[in-house]
Amino acid sequence: YAGGAAAVCGLPGAGVPESPGGEGGRAMGELKRLLRYLGPYRKDLLIGALLVVVETCFELVIPVLMADLIDVGVANQDIDYVLHKGGQMGICALCALVTGLLYARFAARASYGWGAQVRRAQFAQVQRYSFANLDHFDAASLVTRMTTDVTVLQNAINGGFRPLVRSPIMLVMGVGLSFWMNARLAVIFIVCAPVLGAILFCIVRKVAPMYGKLQKAVDRLNNVVQENLTAIRAVKAFVRGEAEEERFQVVNSRLADTSKETFRWAVLNLPSLQLTMYTAIVLIMWFGGNMILDGDLLVGDLTGFLSYVFQVMNSMMMLSNVFLLLTRSLASVHRITQVLEEQPQITSPQDAVTQVADGSVDFEGVSFKYHADAQEYALSQVDLHIKAGQTVGILGGTGSAKSTLVQLIPRLYDATEGSVRVGGRDVREYDIHALRDAVGIVLQKNVLFSGTVEDNLRWGDAQAEEEQLWAACRVACADEFVSEMPGGLKSDLGQGGVNVSGGQKQRLCIARTLLKHPKVLIFDDSTSAVDTATEGKIRWELASLEGVTKIIIAQRITSVMNTDQIIILDDGKVHAVGTHQQLLERDPIYQEIYASQMKGGELHG
Repeated sequence: YAGGAAAVCGLPGAGVPESPGGEGGRAMGELKRLLRYLGPYRKDLLIGALLVVVETCFELVIPVLMADLIDVGVANQDIDYVLHKGGQMGICALCALVTGLLYARFAARASYGWGAQVRRAQFAQVQRYSFANLDHFDAASLVTRMTTDVTVLQNAINGGFRPLVRSPIMLVMGVGLSFWMNARLAVIFIVCAPVLGAILFCIVRKVAPMYGKLQKAVDRLNNVVQENLTAIRAVKAFVRGEAEEERFQVVNSRLADTSKETFRWAVLNLPSLQLTMYTAIVLIMWFGGNMILDGDLLVGDLTGFLSYVFQVMNSMMMLSNVFLLLTRSLASVHRITQVLEEQPQITSPQDAVTQVADGSVDFEGVSFKYHADAQEYALSQVDLHIKAGQTVGILGGTGSAKSTLVQLIPRLYDATEGSVRVGGRDVREYDIHALRDAVGIVLQKNVLFSGTVEDNLRWGDAQAEEEQLWAACRVACADEFVSEMPGGLKSDLGQGGVNVSGGQKQRLCIARTLLKHPKVLIFDDSTSAVDTATEGKIRWELASLEGVTKIIIAQRITSVMNTDQIIILDDGKVHAVGTHQQLLERDPIYQEIYASQMKGGELHG
């Protein structure tokens, strides 16, 4: 099946190291790991296996009873014997039916329960990922691994566990009973069974690598669909519907072609079985008929023997289907295991500090790059010192690493070199939850969730009273539009906040962050969609927050000109630090920004 993570994900760094036993050993090791998530459903699976064994035994008795019915009852025209044996056959068939139905119940509980446990484990693991871990996986790929790949595993239990238990028993006992009935005819199995086994082995060997490619094709399809639905407004605004349809058609056709190529080989197991089975039947009928004519075989024995032929061949057919299911499921197992075994790059240390003393922030010789093998640093030798309670503005051109700088403070990424200190301690000494509770950040990309205004605000403080929610809205100037909404705080925002504008979304995100009562408050260009007058009100309200360090990334110079100090970033380096007046007097970059934005102003037009 498909090799490492690069082969499955198309991405570097997401791999799982191979075990000493090679791909086969690694695959089975990964499967054993996932089977641990059966938990309470392990009992259901064991009961299901026992029921399959009982069902198989009942079915194997029927051909023996049939042979007696024909050779004794029919041959001697003994109606009572025929009815007696027929009743025994009916009871065996009924018992097999009941045990089969009971198996279906327990197997369904085990498979769907297992799938739920595996999905929950994946989702919980993704929540522990740092941003660097998330860079290893496409969002669409993670969705596929939690849905389609888990469904493949569930189908493997539902459709494959019964034949996996039943087929070996049927094969061994069927061959044994056929030898017991007539050893000469059973030799035909010795010839036909290996031929069928060799054909099925070749099919499985051919199909196995194709399942990994099939899941990658599903990833690409999901990625296109997700991007289209997320950016549907842009698609319609630029009238790109037809282009998106063509893009979808490309990945959809690739998925269809990959599926056809995969199953073109997979379906060959049925004709292979039929060819071998009918060849065996013809040979048995030929040799068995001659033996009957010679008086060496009874008609009932031949009939029962043919029943075992069908059972043995069908068991081999079911085994081949199990191998195909297992082969496909192993590709999904590998993809799921990649998510579970991806080690979070940012974790809390032992004996972690759980209290942040104050809101002071210090960068000491900090350099950072997103990937270890990247040739250039996004940030280079940054030295900054921000006192607790200060308000600091950060300016810089596009790509100057402003967002990257502030993301190191709540430890969304770790500095590659140097140290970032909050409250006098290195951020790597803190418990992650304690640090991020003390650092509130309003990200550049504003995200609201499905639900009401109140539901979204309570992300900041789940226990906040209604008055506290309104107080946060007033500081963020969100009360102006929330109070006019039909339900107030109970108003539904729709999926992703589609019922509010960009500026309103920004203000709700600010209010949500304020409810955390952080010691460090970071605004990553968080008022870009807000009009100048409203932004001024927000700045005025924020100025009243005492003891909170405020870091404001902005494009407009009016957003930062009244701060305690302004930091100018240029190409990942600190270009200048000073107050508005100091920078206006001596820094050419700040002078250029000021002149371009404030031209026509009273003092420095």
